[in-house]
Amino acid sequence: MENVVRNVRDIDSADRHALEHLLGQQLRENQQLVVRVVTASLQPQVAKSPSGAIAAPSLPDWCRVNEGLSDQEIAAVEEIALTRANLSRPSPNL
Repeated sequence: MENVVRNVRDIDSADRHALEHLLGQQLRENQQLVVRVVTASLQPQVAKSPSGAIAAPSLPDWCRVNEGLSDQEIAAVEEIALTRANLSRPSPNL
């Protein structure tokens, strides 16, 4: 399917408000919206390396923050994080 391009200044206020709600940000008069509708695949997207070989899906580096730590080290880090976040105190009754 082709891209649908619209100038923000040409969109009526009700539609613009709906689009801003969808996007979670205000649109400016000098912007354009580019919309493309694609068919969702039931198969997960598989990345290909530059050589064309299929690469196994991987998590970003930040997902492996505990990699290489023992269970005791992870518990120590968690204790520090919970203390700093002050999650150890009971919540007030509202």
